[in-house]
Amino acid sequence: MAEKKVSILTAFKTIIWPRRNLVFIGLLLIVISKAASFVAPLSLEYFLDDIIPNKDVDFLKLLVGAVILAITVQAITSFLLTKILSVQAQFLISELRAQVQKKVLSLPISFFDNAKSGALVSRIMSDVEGVRNLIGTGLVQLVGGSITAVVSLILLLQISWAMTLFTLIPLAIFAFVALKAFKFIRPIFRNRGKINAEVTGRLTETLGGVRVIKGFNAEDQENKVFELGVAKLFENVKKSLTATAFMTSSATFLLGIATTGVMGLGGYEIMTGSLTTGEFFTFTFLLGLMIAPIVQMSNIGSQLTEALAGLDRTEELMNMTPESDEENRTIFLENLKGDMVFDDVSFAYEEDKEVLHNISFEAKSGDVIALVGSSGSGKSTIAGLAATFLNPQSGMISIDGKDVSKVNLNSFRKNLGVVLQDEFLFEGTIRQNILFPRPNASEEELQAAVKAAYVNEFTDRFDDGLETLIGERGVKLSGGQRQRIAIARAVLANPKILILDEATSNLDTESEALIQKSLATLTEGRTTFVIAHRLSTIRKANQILVIENGRIAEQGTHDELIVKEGRYYNLFTYQARI
Repeated sequence: MAEKKVSILTAFKTIIWPRRNLVFIGLLLIVISKAASFVAPLSLEYFLDDIIPNKDVDFLKLLVGAVILAITVQAITSFLLTKILSVQAQFLISELRAQVQKKVLSLPISFFDNAKSGALVSRIMSDVEGVRNLIGTGLVQLVGGSITAVVSLILLLQISWAMTLFTLIPLAIFAFVALKAFKFIRPIFRNRGKINAEVTGRLTETLGGVRVIKGFNAEDQENKVFELGVAKLFENVKKSLTATAFMTSSATFLLGIATTGVMGLGGYEIMTGSLTTGEFFTFTFLLGLMIAPIVQMSNIGSQLTEALAGLDRTEELMNMTPESDEENRTIFLENLKGDMVFDDVSFAYEEDKEVLHNISFEAKSGDVIALVGSSGSGKSTIAGLAATFLNPQSGMISIDGKDVSKVNLNSFRKNLGVVLQDEFLFEGTIRQNILFPRPNASEEELQAAVKAAYVNEFTDRFDDGLETLIGERGVKLSGGQRQRIAIARAVLANPKILILDEATSNLDTESEALIQKSLATLTEGRTTFVIAHRLSTIRKANQILVIENGRIAEQGTHDELIVKEGRYYNLFTYQARI
């Protein structure tokens, strides 16, 4: 399918037209500025043909005053243009970044599974940058330059139509070359955004995995990967620079020919008396006024091309379907009990490759449902479905008798708590991480969560206590300490539905014993889904589901399944021997 490109018309409707008042002010200022720029060249004719031959001092004073006034007007309008439009452009960039980030966070988990975080950072921060050329001085200069070029052309024709026509031929050739070049450059700029995102993505991964890199002595390998990425980026930039350089060189050559022609024709007309010296100099300055914006337009054209290429990629993100489908998800949950039913649920990450087959079970409010089985059996997928991170391909999941696919996600997730195997902590203090789900929680609530998860058992030994900085992803803490902070966070969130994904797998025996106590407090009165390899952690579960190859192989309590002497019995006795 062909990529949909953002046209000038689309950009005009969505970005420029809503800010038409500011753009109009910008156009007015540039018209005033350009009008003032004509004062100096037009005064030359009077200066050379009238004032100097007639030694008219009074007229000279008047002329000098007019030129100074025109220069002052140009300086003031130039400042106001930057102040109004450039600042507005930067405001628009910040606004767009916020919109794109909001959109990205609204996308389903499956999108993030297939995207690099560094690449997304690049798309949020870099792709919208070019917008400054649409709403900033770039577009206004394009319009202002066009006005200047047209007015200059009319004045030039009045002075000498022969010289004017001679200059228009190379200018027409240049315009043709520029148009062809822009068509060639736009895909290059679009591709540059993709390459830049890939390189940034890999660099982010490299910095995040620096311990693994150093642990396997793989610095050289990573350096090569990065070098290949920047080399690819260089090749892209080289292409655009070549095209731009070709345009600039064409401009220099063609305008040089035009200037030489003006000199020859002008000299001849002065000799024959059909052109005065003042008119010749005025013509030369006006020609400069006409040519400058045309050359400038080629640069602005490149900037606008880059802006549209960035908007192409931004539009691609903005058109993606968000996770919360507001048209269909119209049920708002209030006073949630937490009864959850899986009815004949199947799921596939890829088409025709089901990983769950016809899963059915009931979790009553306050029940602990344990999911056990070998790696890759489908336990985490069931937990992902219960958390609404994934949607079933067939069958139905209901919460308090309501179809989850029709429930508003915010109303569901404010009742959800998650503790993952590889728990993510944010850079900052221990206090900030625990307060993450409820930043406005009271000190009493915070301390209760800290004690329930036995976080105070180690923070009391730290000089700064809960104010201790933990580093990126909590690198300054042990696995057990990170896990206890995650549990404290879940306690503070006070959810009705709780997902514990391998919550005790990273712990030493002492930490595990403490966390078993805190988990007993945490799961009380909540519908809890526990995924655990250590079967000792789930003996008290109300219901144990043994998952094998995406199906429920066995179902029951610990005692019931031990009596059966099936798959669960084998797993349990094997671990007991270990």
